[in-house]
Order: sequence, then C-alpha cells, then structure tokens
Amino acid sequence: MEALEEELSKIVSYFKTELSRLQMGRASAALIDHIEVEVYGTKQPIKNIATISIPDPKSIAIQPWDKSNLHAIEKGIMEAKLGFSPVNDGNFIRINIPPLSEERRKELVKLVWKLAEEAKISIRNVRQEHMKDIKSKETDIGEDEVKRLEKTVQDKIDKSNKEIEEMAKQKEQDVMTV
Repeated sequence: MEALEEELSKIVSYFKTELSRLQMGRASAALIDHIEVEVYGTKQPIKNIATISIPDPKSIAIQPWDKSNLHAIEKGIMEAKLGFSPVNDGNFIRINIPPLSEERRKELVKLVWKLAEEAKISIRNVRQEHMKDIKSKETDIGEDEVKRLEKTVQDKIDKSNKEIEEMAKQKEQDVMTV
C-alpha cells in the first residue's frame, strides 16, 4: 500500500508541475525555469545559471550569474518556442507575457484536460499493476483479504482521480478568467 500511495503521489505532483508550466497570461518562473540552455559545453536549465525574478505580473527578468551567458539564454528561450520574445538589455533578459486571446485560452483548456487524461491513464496503469499483484497472492492470503485489499486500492485510486479532476477544473477556471 505504501508503494501504491507513493506512485499515486508522484503522478499527482507531476500533474501539478505540468499545470504550473502552462502560460496563463501572468508571469511565473515555472514558465521558463526548465528551459535547457547550452553553456560551458553542456545543456543546463536556466534556473542553474541565472536568477529568475518576477518584477511585475506581466514580466519575467532573468539575470545570469555570468553575463557571457546572456546570448545563450536568449537563444534557449527562442528555441523553446513558448511564444515569448526575450529582450536583452546587456545585464538582464526581460520577457513580457502577452495577454491571452480567447482562442489561446480554449487551447490551454484542451491542454489541461489532455494532461489530466494522461495522469488518469497513469493512475489506471498503476491500478492494474497493483490489482494483478494482489490476485497473484490470492493463494497465500485468502479470498477475503484479496477483496479487502482490492477495495483499499480502488479507494486510493478514486481519491487520486478526484484530486486530478479538481485540479483540472480549478485550472480551467483560472484559464477562462479574464
């Protein structure tokens, strides 16, 4: 049961992380901190080579610890194809977050539900794996114990699915709020 809870927790937290990376028309470090940048001969996330700050709700400021990395960071942001236009002023890179159009909001809602469905599929796969494991031990633990364990697994699965649903509904509401 601990392994099941741990797997479900990982799926839910991964879903939460993916939702935080969606652009909602307001600045967040999560929008760019995962972008890989080619510096010092290797690819590294921006958060490893610069300070990311949010000076106001509509912009992101990136200050590299080594100013020679400004161009590499700018290039990495452009290659990530997130729809941002970085502005390099020699010390910082600024990104202005454009307001969301109605069409873009609808696309984001579809993406939210696609991510939710992927999370639910992962949960289903975990469920199948654990149910199969319980069935294989039926001869050792007895039919009543198998039924009890199956019910416990199903309760935990239902709880995780409900949590995913609620997060997706909340994110949809956030996206559609102008």
